[in-house]
Amino acid sequence: MFDKLLVANRGEIAIRIMAACEELDIGTVAIYSDADRESEHVAYADEAYRVGPPQASESYLDQERIIEVSKEAQADAIHPGYGFLAENAEFAEQVEATDGIKWIGPSSDAMQQLGSKTSARETMQAADVPIVPGTTTSVDNPDEVVSIAEEYGYPITIKAAGGGGGRGMQIVQDEYEIEDALETAKREGEAYFDDAEVYVEKYLSDPKHIEVQILADESGNVLHLGERDCSLQRRHQKVIEEAPSPTLSQSLRKKIGNAAKRGMHKAGYTNAGTVEFLVEDGKFYFMEVNTRIQVEHTVTEEITGIDIVKWQIRIAAGETLPYDQSDITFNGHAIQYRVNAEDPASEFAPTPGKLETYRPPSTIGVRIDHAVFEGQEVSGDYDSMIGKLIVESSSRTECINRSKRALRHFDIDGIQTTLPFHQYILNDNTFRDGAHTTKYVDQLLKEDSFKKAIENRSDASVVKPESDEPSMETVSVEVDGELFDVQVEGLSSNNTRASQSTSENPIANKADEGGIQADMEGTVISVDVEEGEHIDQGETVCVLEAMKMENEITANHGGIVSEINVSEGDSVNMGEQLVQMR
Repeated sequence: MFDKLLVANRGEIAIRIMAACEELDIGTVAIYSDADRESEHVAYADEAYRVGPPQASESYLDQERIIEVSKEAQADAIHPGYGFLAENAEFAEQVEATDGIKWIGPSSDAMQQLGSKTSARETMQAADVPIVPGTTTSVDNPDEVVSIAEEYGYPITIKAAGGGGGRGMQIVQDEYEIEDALETAKREGEAYFDDAEVYVEKYLSDPKHIEVQILADESGNVLHLGERDCSLQRRHQKVIEEAPSPTLSQSLRKKIGNAAKRGMHKAGYTNAGTVEFLVEDGKFYFMEVNTRIQVEHTVTEEITGIDIVKWQIRIAAGETLPYDQSDITFNGHAIQYRVNAEDPASEFAPTPGKLETYRPPSTIGVRIDHAVFEGQEVSGDYDSMIGKLIVESSSRTECINRSKRALRHFDIDGIQTTLPFHQYILNDNTFRDGAHTTKYVDQLLKEDSFKKAIENRSDASVVKPESDEPSMETVSVEVDGELFDVQVEGLSSNNTRASQSTSENPIANKADEGGIQADMEGTVISVDVEEGEHIDQGETVCVLEAMKMENEITANHGGIVSEINVSEGDSVNMGEQLVQMR
């Protein structure tokens, strides 16, 4: 077994991995950016090292720096978690080539083969796993896409070959949309996955999203741990996941599980992974493989009793799975609710800011995976998820009722979150019947009644009074890139770890009359207007990336663009003037 493991990630997944390490008697090493200096995953680890500034490209995505820190800390394993470098085959290969350090995950060869959606589709076809009709090779220009669309019919989907989580995916309804959609898919693929290659699929109109959890050891044993239903999505990204699926027949469940095993065995896969399918009209189609631990691994753990993260580490250390497929049993039902810093009443727009109140629920059947604390600034630099609420019970009906109780006692103030959405959906008949598909949330967003219901459930922010009573506080001090905790006497009680954060969310520039402001912090991905151009109300002025989502900033009135104040790549604050109009 390993002596010390570095977690090349942040937030709740970093703590989840460290908890598994503690139980395996493995030391833990955290890495952090300047934005995360006071974060919970840093405090949780045995050791912590700075890797760079807030921008992920200069910290959590800095491959050379992370390997350098691993050597400095004398770690003998690296676990990538999910996101960031977790599915980067190049980084896995670098770790594999580094003496004395083991990669916790599949081999870089398997990641390369299955990480590309085109080669993954080829592999699954060879294993007799049905795939969504479309190409198994990349496309380069609009004319190719037009030809494919004529073959399969509209709508079609242009997807980044290295994509996932809905990023790098563009739905095309007719020929006139192809050129822009192709450009956007390539751009997102390059930005998020360092791979501009795209392919084309037939767009399924109303599918369920079903995925199968896989564990495979280095002795050739491949097991599936059942399926999860991840159909409740916004912007093609999951919001609620559950296990098992409430709608699969036993026959279809068996076919999908066996297909997932067959495909991963064909790929020579080891460690944990997930095979994702779309299910429509009683048929299932392979969509993609996630060559890492999933955000929603928790619900599978709850119904199987198997610690997937521990087995990732054990398999990487050379251990053999002690189970046969017949040993895997499924008990009860589990649902996971992603608690995101987003406003569901505003189409899930990102809402970074300060957690004035943070009191999660507890007691029977409730699990909280999180890495935040009351008073913390939720940064706009990273993913919007601040925690996960997982509820388990003996049946789906009881699990939903228990979830209502847990959500009622989940108290967050200071920022808008997805909690009101979760409370709404648990009373929704379509969800309760399990009839929701991947399109359902998008349909809800178009309904005024949904927006009003969500707004009524949203809590007002609460600002707590400050106290000047002296206290003994723990303060983090960085020395030569490594973090240490020291105690300081005499700080006021409001000067806790939360108040030491230097992250702010100011209204930087109050816009002049006629200006168009940023309604969130973010990075300018594109500027879509030119000076002197006449634009109408509702037209896109620019696109901002915030919390790993692209957000269109549109004109709230028509006019002529008289001045453009930002350029591609600029960082902007909420309230900052982007464009002046007359």
